[in-house]
Amino acid sequence: MRSLTALVLAAAPAVAFAQTTDEQQARIDETLASMQCEVDPANVEVEEGAFDLDDVMCADGQYDIKLDPAFAVTERRKE
Repeated sequence: MRSLTALVLAAAPAVAFAQTTDEQQARIDETLASMQCEVDPANVEVEEGAFDLDDVMCADGQYDIKLDPAFAVTERRKE
């Protein structure tokens, strides 16, 4: 059983996403506030310099939002 667990763990992709800095999170919060939205910092990941925001709560519902490195919205998908 131990070898099966090791095999499963070895096969799992090793994906690590960076978290935002305090300055980046402040800019994200500012961008979202202008859209009447907010996000828990735990739901923000840095991916290749851009930002992936999950479970963003907005006045008109919940979204997944992507921001480019300049904090401009590149994708906004309602959940």
